[in-house]
Amino acid sequence: MQEAVRHRPAGKQQQRRGNKAELLHDLLKLTNRLMAPFSTHLAHRYKISLNEFRVLMTIGDLSRTASHEVAEITGVNVMSISRAVATLQRHDRVHVERDTANRRRKWLTLTEEGQRLYDVMRPQSDKVAQYLFSELAEEELVQFDSIVHRLIDKLEARDAEGRSAFLEATKPEED
Repeated sequence: MQEAVRHRPAGKQQQRRGNKAELLHDLLKLTNRLMAPFSTHLAHRYKISLNEFRVLMTIGDLSRTASHEVAEITGVNVMSISRAVATLQRHDRVHVERDTANRRRKWLTLTEEGQRLYDVMRPQSDKVAQYLFSELAEEELVQFDSIVHRLIDKLEARDAEGRSAFLEATKPEED
């Protein structure tokens, strides 16, 4: 395995410890870096956007679901999920069927083409995960999983009025 190149001097790392704003920027950088294999290997080849990919993978994992469930699972807003579903449907990758018991719900399933793409892309997602976490011990993975889910829970919390506690707490001050 090739030795990873470190771009931050050790002294700089010590200075940064505990700086929450810089850690937030590092998380954003990590997210951007994680998208590189998708952009490089899948997006252009299969003419699929990131949100379409996320919808396709979620439906493939669940076999059948609804748009609002995909939004909840992925953290992507409902409007973006709706656009991705419309595009996937237009390209014959997703089948949309109205629920006869609940007329407001539409069930999403993969078409034959959608399943083919899922079968191609699933191993790619597994490769990214394997690469990213390969140098972490099992104990570190469990700890990281716990931290990630605590952060997600905090970001998804609601206040007494049902509003996003995160959005309310991070509102800019009035001018």
